[in-house]
Amino acid sequence: MIYNIQHNLVNESGVKDVDFNDIPLGRTFSDHMFICDYENGEWVNPRIVPLELIPTHPAAMALHYGQAIFEGMKATMDDEGTPMLFRPDKNAERLNVSANRMGMPEFPEDLFTEALKQFVLVEKDWIPPMEGSALYLRPFMYADEPFIGMRAATSYRFMVIGSPAGPMFRRPIKLYAETKYIRAADGGTGEAKAAGNYAAAIRPTEIAKEKGFDQVLWLDARDYKYIQEVGTMNIFFIIRGKVFTPSLDGSILSGITRMSVIELLKHKGFEIVERRITIDEIIEAHKEGTLEEAFGTGTAVGVALIEQIGYKNMIIDFPESSPVGQMVLEELDAIRSGRKKDILNWMIKVENELA
Repeated sequence: MIYNIQHNLVNESGVKDVDFNDIPLGRTFSDHMFICDYENGEWVNPRIVPLELIPTHPAAMALHYGQAIFEGMKATMDDEGTPMLFRPDKNAERLNVSANRMGMPEFPEDLFTEALKQFVLVEKDWIPPMEGSALYLRPFMYADEPFIGMRAATSYRFMVIGSPAGPMFRRPIKLYAETKYIRAADGGTGEAKAAGNYAAAIRPTEIAKEKGFDQVLWLDARDYKYIQEVGTMNIFFIIRGKVFTPSLDGSILSGITRMSVIELLKHKGFEIVERRITIDEIIEAHKEGTLEEAFGTGTAVGVALIEQIGYKNMIIDFPESSPVGQMVLEELDAIRSGRKKDILNWMIKVENELA
């Protein structure tokens, strides 16, 4: 389907005032935003307009009942100056998985991709040129119907904003395995990228940081035994040369980077084991000396090497070198920047002329 996305652009870009070598995480935003409204059962009026405050009724249902979902993506630039998107079709699919779980209308996947392409072309100058940096894209949807009552809303807004970003973690990180709070339970919203999931993680993450750790390692809601994921990442372990990662069970987010890392490692001949993994297994492998490394994966972080896991009164230290994680990090960065051939056909070059 062909969509007529209206453009109302700024007269002068603010990018001239931005130092890409010193970008405060999540505080600098590009000139424009994409908006599309859901009214009377259909998505209407797709448009790219100057970034500004959005009017919101105090009774907007997202504020009271939490119908809000989002995606995280990155736009990079190849050596020829062409913007590129990493597997936007997968983000479009996952957004609709989240929408379905949260009782929200699906957003047309072809419009999702076209909106991202046109937005990135408009904001091309906001893509940092440095390796490992990108224009972080935040597509999101929320219920904006003004109504106090427990039911699905009838009007929604889908938006995209952009924020230039450097590497999130420049050093290996420390995780704290949480044994009081939970992220998700069977039958809950764990596999949806719902705003409320992250709100519930804020206090436990603050506690972990107070203990000297960077992120929470979430365990299952019943036994506090099975590893789920990290605060902003999926997680991988290397044990005896095999790659282990928790299987998707409805309470773990199906990460686009996770999916891609599995495909990349399989292509390189690694044996991938997706199953339920207990913290006890990790402790035992550490005692035996067979726990070789661990790393997290996610859009914002890319690949984060893990140096330590704290669990109760125990510390699990990982070797200083993380050859598999480092290789994955370098491969993904090279593919995103166009320096390495995209043999798995992940990248979408954004070359269309704007109407």
